[in-house]
Amino acid sequence: MAFLRSPFAGDPPPSLRDSHALIRVPDMADYEQWAALRARSRDFLSPWEPIWPANDLTRTAFRSRIRQYWRDIDEDVAYPYFIYTADGATLVGALTLSNVRRGVAQTATLGYWTGEPYARKGYMTSAVRLICEIAFSHLGLHRVEAACLPHNAPSIGLLKKCGFIHEGLARGYLKIAGEWRDHLLFARLSD
Repeated sequence: MAFLRSPFAGDPPPSLRDSHALIRVPDMADYEQWAALRARSRDFLSPWEPIWPANDLTRTAFRSRIRQYWRDIDEDVAYPYFIYTADGATLVGALTLSNVRRGVAQTATLGYWTGEPYARKGYMTSAVRLICEIAFSHLGLHRVEAACLPHNAPSIGLLKKCGFIHEGLARGYLKIAGEWRDHLLFARLSD
């Protein structure tokens, strides 16, 4: 029944890099860069994300986030990654494979964000390609799904560039900026 549990039991998931970006599992040492980038990018990110809790950028909340990340990895339900420049020096965003489903589904949902100073500079394209390699080669998934708001042209372009195919519209799919919003659905298959 190996296909029903994480292939990383007891070990961290792999870090991957290409010539443009490095993706790796977050840890507490990332707090300062993460909090600064999220704070600096708040107005840029708010139209695309759920409402942030009042304490979201605190060290205590980040510590809880890191603990939850590792529980999710251990339980094979989500794989969070931070995106850094290729040299590993500068945090530029994050992405997560969540809602991992095993058995006959073998699928996960991709979510992502980029800090405002690094948007539209190719980091997310590299990161999405790398996370798909992890999904298909390391996690053994068959399908990665993603959703974005219908008017988010950069995200639509990113997904298409990374091999995702538009599959439809989900009404009231996610609560973004305090409102239930329709989303376009995309997916990429391992083959």
